[in-house]
Amino acid sequence: MRSFYHFALTYRGKEIPDDKSRLADWLFYDHDFPKHSAAYNEISDYLEGNSPFVNALATFDEMWEAYQLNNID
Repeated sequence: MRSFYHFALTYRGKEIPDDKSRLADWLFYDHDFPKHSAAYNEISDYLEGNSPFVNALATFDEMWEAYQLNNID
């Protein structure tokens, strides 16, 4: 299973940024983000302490749902 970080990178680089692309860009530049994790609690706990913008946690939850659907075996 690929990490959430690698999944999130697919949202980077939009010409007109939305919350998902903003979060993906922030993850890319944050050197302390747990890039190899596929664990919801680890990533959620990290974002709770280091949220880059107001809606980041809600955006993460939306992206996590898509990540889970994308990684069904």
